[in-house]
Amino acid sequence: MSIAPFEYDLPAERIAFYPPTERGGSRLLCLNRETGRIVDRHYAELAEILRPDDLVIINNTRVIKARLLTKTQDGRERELFLSEKHAAPLLAMTARVIYRGKLRVGDVLTVGDENLEVIQLFDGGQAVIRATLPPQVIAERYGHVPLPPYIKRADVPDDRERYQAVFARKDGSVAAPTASLNLTDEIITKMKARGIKIEPLTLHVGRGTFLPIRTDSVEEHVMHQEYYSIPQRTVRAIRQAKQEGRRVVAIGTTVTRALEHAAEALIHPIQEPGGSRHADRRLRDLIRGEADIFITPGYKFSIVNALLTNFHAPDSTVLQLVAAFAGVSRLEKAYRHALHGDYQFLSYGDSMFIE
Repeated sequence: MSIAPFEYDLPAERIAFYPPTERGGSRLLCLNRETGRIVDRHYAELAEILRPDDLVIINNTRVIKARLLTKTQDGRERELFLSEKHAAPLLAMTARVIYRGKLRVGDVLTVGDENLEVIQLFDGGQAVIRATLPPQVIAERYGHVPLPPYIKRADVPDDRERYQAVFARKDGSVAAPTASLNLTDEIITKMKARGIKIEPLTLHVGRGTFLPIRTDSVEEHVMHQEYYSIPQRTVRAIRQAKQEGRRVVAIGTTVTRALEHAAEALIHPIQEPGGSRHADRRLRDLIRGEADIFITPGYKFSIVNALLTNFHAPDSTVLQLVAAFAGVSRLEKAYRHALHGDYQFLSYGDSMFIE
């Protein structure tokens, strides 16, 4: 499949370089993928837009301050980005990083009072460092908010709160699950009051989410991997919703990737010999993994019935996922409507609800 349908002109003035003045103050474009109907709403109305029996799945990952501004022994500046958490221990003394500038094995970089030694180099501007403290601790002490590459400004104190979901709990992401950035405690309370059930999963978002598709065809693109974990309570809630014919609503493409990657385990849990009492242990193992699923138009969704998402960059893998869910022609129409209607795009921008 050619990437041509996913190339569009996004003027710089339509990119949200700062969050809305108030969390939850963004707009919400509602798209019915069966009829193609588009309705302009507001994110704060989400509780009223959802159905009372919906099951909403959120991503409770927390963005770490992954951007480190370091100096070499001779005073040259080098910018490092920690990678997202995978299955390795979070507080290991080594870490994989993306770097800008020239580095050599053996270089010692300083940030604050700590040293980072380069012990391996890889293609693509990647390295492994060994630090005097766990790099995660150094990042929290000296790091900066890892704003997306298209937000060409330094982070400000407000970003530490706003580039983070209100329910963020588990450290490990280096990019935010942006569809949830405008969810507020008030909206969540309204959702629960209507009977809407909310359950979490964790997918640690990597900077690979910003990589454009650089191949001529979609099939040639190699998808990045992101670690996810779906707890037992969420698994049970999803299975029950499916059995009862209720909708599973994904808050964001990160949730969608995790759920669809784990679809087989969620729908058909493997039973050990000896009966169902062993099933939960086996299922727990099956729902922790590396999501490398590349969802493109033509994909048949097994778990997700409705999707809340932001407006995405041209030629991006997340735009492919949303096109697969909404339908290419429906999504093109919705994006034209958004561009003509002064919606704000990308991480800090407005959102879409597709059902």
